[in-house]
This record gives sequence, structure tokens and C-alpha cells, in this order.
Amino acid sequence: MEITPAQYERIKDHFPKQRGNVRVPNLQVLNAILYVAEHGCKWRGLPKRYGNWHTIYTRMNRWAKNGVLDGVFRALQEEQIIRVKIESLKLDSTIVKVHPDGTGALKKGALSPSVSLAEAGRPKFIWLPQVLEP
Repeated sequence: MEITPAQYERIKDHFPKQRGNVRVPNLQVLNAILYVAEHGCKWRGLPKRYGNWHTIYTRMNRWAKNGVLDGVFRALQEEQIIRVKIESLKLDSTIVKVHPDGTGALKKGALSPSVSLAEAGRPKFIWLPQVLEP
């Protein structure tokens, strides 16, 4: 899933104007983003032909925060260059209960072991590993 220069010309108005000494053009960054989306690889696993992975990630992150990527993907859909379905899942960590020991609460003093096993009584649990035959 790569965008050709002719296809890029149809959507280039949705990208911010590049200023200064830019080593990686917007087309190359867009193709790198599409590569990561298609293959599900990590940014560090990006092929060298796209350039430095950190440069690509930094620009993608900036575009995502500024809303550029939303406009670009909308334009890609409207121009029928590629068809993408973007789904995201958010987990709200405020609903996850944490054990009191994990919150930094003071811990109770350690339980003192009994002097002899006779005073301790029967064990509270028995662990019995079993091998199941197929």
C-alpha cells in the first residue's frame, strides 16, 4: 500500500508546507505511516528505504496532534486512492482497581511465623501438581 507521486499531487494540499532543510519528503513519510499501519510493525522495524524511523515517528506524531492525519486520511478516502478503516480502542485506567499495597499505603507488619509446626496447625492449602495424559 504505497501512494504514487501522481496520487500524492491530488492530496498534497492537506499537508503543511515544508520549510527549511527537509530530508524526508511528505510522500515518503505518508508511505512509511501506511507501511506501519498495513504490516503492524514497530517504528524501529521500518525498512531503511523510508528513512530514519525516529524522524518518521516524530512527524507522524506532530501531524496527529495537529489534525493533519485526519484530513489526509479523509482526502485519501474521498479521492478513492485507498480505502482505510481506522479503529481505535481506549481503556480508561480509572476503573481498574489497584491493590492497597500498589498505591503506596502503609503495609501491616510481617506475620510472625510460628515457632513449631505443631502450633501452626494444618497447612492452609495443598498444592498438588498433576500431569494429565492426552
